Amino acid sequence: MSEDYYERLVDEEALAAYLTDHLGDVDDEEYAVERHQAGHSNETLLVTWGDRELVVRRPPPGETAETAHDVLREYRVTKALVDTDVPVPEPLLACEDHDVIGSDFYVMERLEGEVLREAEPDAFADADSRRRIGEELVDTLAAIHDVDYEAVGLAEFGHPPGYTERQVERWGQQLMWAFDTTAEEREVPDLYEVGTWLQDNVPEDHPHALVHGDYKLDNVMFGTDDGRPELIGVFDWEMATLGDPRADLGWMLSYWRDPKDPDPAVPELTTTFMERDGYPTRQELVDRWESRTGFSFDHERFYRALAVYKLAALGEMFFRRYLEGNSDDPMYPKMEDRVPALAARAKRIVEGDEPL
Repeated sequence: MSEDYYERLVDEEALAAYLTDHLGDVDDEEYAVERHQAGHSNETLLVTWGDRELVVRRPPPGETAETAHDVLREYRVTKALVDTDVPVPEPLLACEDHDVIGSDFYVMERLEGEVLREAEPDAFADADSRRRIGEELVDTLAAIHDVDYEAVGLAEFGHPPGYTERQVERWGQQLMWAFDTTAEEREVPDLYEVGTWLQDNVPEDHPHALVHGDYKLDNVMFGTDDGRPELIGVFDWEMATLGDPRADLGWMLSYWRDPKDPDPAVPELTTTFMERDGYPTRQELVDRWESRTGFSFDHERFYRALAVYKLAALGEMFFRRYLEGNSDDPMYPKMEDRVPALAARAKRIVEGDEPL
């Protein structure tokens, strides 16, 4: 990470002053800030503040697509969920004053556990743990969809009717925003075809529920207090709203691998260890979600294609930010080739060549 980018990311003195005002003073040697490198959207800063371990979430510097990177939305929904069956880290502070670190941000307590991203932890490398990881993942998604959003103060958090149609429209707009710059480098015609198919095949109705918007294996944390994997935290709520729970399930499934699957479109961002014996298949996850929620996963090709279309749009936005010099993430330039591969995958799903 370049020094200039980090300076745009956080003013450590200003952040320290803010934390002092709200959490009390600490000695200089008890304060440290480290950028967490794992994410590729909002920025995550790990902060040591005395004997407390905190996390600061903020948007990336530079111009972003409208509605993207809404960290205060994360704060609001996690604060509403603290006393529900959905495990979330405790949110502490939210700040809209851009004079502090140059953007909105919020502060939460840091959890300790395992995020399953690149490799399977040795402690989880047995059939029972693997099965439990899949079951905990889908059961927690079902718990999100079961939240009484009115009772927790989120009745005005979104507008469920028409959510799925708006998703197609919104992500098409995000894609066009990115294409304004990236089309000068190369075109991705498959995305126009998939976008048209999605517009023509939007389900007429859907269940209404709280949706996470980015629910997947590496956006949750597992603890092992009893020697077995237990899901202890759900992160990255920036796209949460009230909408269609089937879209959440389709998104989660787009990241979940079965042994029969073709090579991943974005190998750098694809976890493959769930192809091993013991992990539930996608169909088994769907069956469990249906039994937990009472919903059926109708129009599964639509929801899985929509998920990959959204992934492609995200990748294209990343590519635009790279071209404009607004990120030093080494993943972003690779989107020049990875987005067309995602577009081809979405087209395979649409045409029935990549079944559930």
